[in-house]
Amino acid sequence: MVFDVGGLRLNSDLADGDLRSALLRIGEMVVATESNDASGKYSSKDSVIVEISDTAHQISQDSWFQVGFVLTTGINSAYVLGYSGTIMVPLGWVGGVVGLILATAISLYANMLVAKLHEYGGKRHIRYRDLAGFIYGDQAYSITWALQYVNLFMINVGYIILAGSALKALYALLQEDSGMKLPHCIAISGFACILFAIAVPHLSALQAWLVFSTILSLVYILTACVLALKDGIEAPPRDYSIHGTTTNKIFTIIGASANLVFAFNTGMLPEIQATVRQPVVDNMLKALYFQFTAGVIPMYAVTFIGYWAYGSEASAYLLHNVHGPVWLKAAANISAFLHTIIALHIFASPMYEYLDTKYELKGSALAARNLSFRIVVRGGYLGITTFVSALLPFLGNFMSLTGALSTFPLTFILANHMYLVARKHKLTSMQKNWHWLNVVFFGCMSLVAAIAAMRLIIVDSNNYHFFADL
Repeated sequence: MVFDVGGLRLNSDLADGDLRSALLRIGEMVVATESNDASGKYSSKDSVIVEISDTAHQISQDSWFQVGFVLTTGINSAYVLGYSGTIMVPLGWVGGVVGLILATAISLYANMLVAKLHEYGGKRHIRYRDLAGFIYGDQAYSITWALQYVNLFMINVGYIILAGSALKALYALLQEDSGMKLPHCIAISGFACILFAIAVPHLSALQAWLVFSTILSLVYILTACVLALKDGIEAPPRDYSIHGTTTNKIFTIIGASANLVFAFNTGMLPEIQATVRQPVVDNMLKALYFQFTAGVIPMYAVTFIGYWAYGSEASAYLLHNVHGPVWLKAAANISAFLHTIIALHIFASPMYEYLDTKYELKGSALAARNLSFRIVVRGGYLGITTFVSALLPFLGNFMSLTGALSTFPLTFILANHMYLVARKHKLTSMQKNWHWLNVVFFGCMSLVAAIAAMRLIIVDSNNYHFFADL
């Protein structure tokens, strides 16, 4: 077991005398844990030593600004190139704009609730499942871990499909033949992700890559926006109506609601918060404010401009719609491909941390045992992910199903209920009723969205074969 004292990590394996001496030497250096009043505001007036679970990865190393860029990298990944088609087309202007703004506000609120529980009960909960297990018990630990695993695995499946789509679009720009199919591009993308996973040992090691990822995201977002604006100005009036029978409209609208929350999905906020320096709650809130203000602007821009330019014809990968110089579209697709590799690493890191800690990886990341472990274990995990991506390359449907099965429970249902349980003696009756309303509402949304997403997958599976070249 490890203790975090004023940002200093102490290992309980030290002899009792050594541990006592270390604690005496630091004197007044203590970590401020949360003291929540009835309004739920963070206070640092109570000071205790905070216990931390063992981990093979680095914690308390990163500034709030770096963590803010990690979060922003996630929401401005190449997934944003699909929101015009997967959110705006099923919902239309009113539903899409209002829904996206509401999803932003609700997601920020839910993430703030989880962030404020990071040092709850004298423990620093560096994993989502640790927090749920501490509040509810061992069974909740296992259920939360299963939900989180499904959530992150399906996000990673989507990332590899995205990378493959970008690679295929690049190939189509440069070659007139159809020799390179989507499954081939997905396989190449998976191999590139494996190489990156071997080279970058943990989340804090992404420092330089975050700058690179920001540049990459700006390249494909700005390119998509500029070319879509050009197409929209030159195009005749577009059709913005929601197509399909009444039944199909209902199911697609429900599925799009899951895509709305998927746009802000993390499912691993405590794992990201574990990397931030003390004071962890204050710094994490700063990172969240950055993510949900400056961070959402590029996503909003490409989503709304793409829908304005192409209407109901907007695709699940906006670069398929745009017209412009080949070199510019090629640069955008290359940027989307490379950015996806970095973003996938963020959402795969909880699995990497679990495996590295379980098998007690220590010392240099370049040590023979550690390097060979990453090659075999991470390579195997991403190999399976790549196979599933090539088998069922239905990106929009995966977004809907992921949002229904795991994003709603992890981001909204659990966040509100955990906060309700942890702060029940400090909440007013109105605050308790508000959290219960969120739990019930998002529980119902999760159920109906899962049904809608499964229906869409079944329909598409009938239309397309396995390893389809979409």
